[in-house]
Amino acid sequence: MRLLLVEDDPDLGLSLQTELKEEGYVVDWVQDGGEAEFQGSIEPYDLIVLDLGLPTMPGLAVLKSWRANSNKVPVLILTARDTWHERVEGLEAGADDYLGKPFHSEELLARIRAILKRSHGHAPGRLRVGDLVLDESTQTVTLGTDTFISLSATEFRMLRTFMLHPGQLLSKNHLAEHVYDAEHDVDTNLIEVYINKLRRKLGQERIVTRRGQGYLLAVSP
Repeated sequence: MRLLLVEDDPDLGLSLQTELKEEGYVVDWVQDGGEAEFQGSIEPYDLIVLDLGLPTMPGLAVLKSWRANSNKVPVLILTARDTWHERVEGLEAGADDYLGKPFHSEELLARIRAILKRSHGHAPGRLRVGDLVLDESTQTVTLGTDTFISLSATEFRMLRTFMLHPGQLLSKNHLAEHVYDAEHDVDTNLIEVYINKLRRKLGQERIVTRRGQGYLLAVSP
């Protein structure tokens, strides 16, 4: 999953980026409101963590701009000005959740997981598609009732992307954008390598190839 982190505090931003990456997210970090508004408008993010107190353009103005242009990306607001009327203003502007500073990173991570699952129609808890159950805390997948499979970090990110879009055709470019961050210049042939790794672990029939179009996760009962 690809996230945009918008935070102008360099220490907090670096710390959050590191923790989010350790949780298996692809994270782009910007520190300026104007840059955030542009980046969030052109890149296919799954979620944006948005601080309100930003240089050049306040976070609330950034959010309003996205929503005015029909950008429906889920947004979690961060702010040190944790008052009830600011919560109302942010939520009415189109935020999906709100977290006041200071906060524990565990709570931020839990809120991010909850928003992502709601936005893709999943109930809170583990990701489940047919007989596949993905445990995000351990980065393992259960196949059926008693087969537990460990995943590498890249395999985990790719399978999570598939499981949030079950039965949907995903192109190589889409997978690359949600599995690797902007710093990586990814050869799309590398996507095929990890598709084959997942097939060896989950079964060849689990991921279907549509030649010239991409791949989809087959949904079994």
